[in-house]
Amino acid sequence: MLPLLQDRFMFVHAVYFWLRADLSATDRAHYAAWLPKLCALPGVRSGHFGVPADTDRAVIDRSYSYGMVLVFDDAAAEQAYQVDPEHERFRAECGAFWTQVKIFDTVGQ
Repeated sequence: MLPLLQDRFMFVHAVYFWLRADLSATDRAHYAAWLPKLCALPGVRSGHFGVPADTDRAVIDRSYSYGMVLVFDDAAAEQAYQVDPEHERFRAECGAFWTQVKIFDTVGQ
């Protein structure tokens, strides 16, 4: 069994993107190429990104295009990530690619 990733200071940043339906394959590839870069930025303890899983239950929302979950040691590390120049560059280069983004941040108790 894997250890539980839980401590009261840990900060989990879950981001869901709805990409534009008319986005070109080139722009979609440009966007997707950024995701591993974001997962590798300083302060990110671990990261995961992908597309909706092929699951079908009434409580599951599969309407998004891509999801990304980043784990930080604490809120300060996540705040530093938010102002990292590469994160700012991602938003500048790719912000026009999505119609909606939803973020769910959680902390341990």
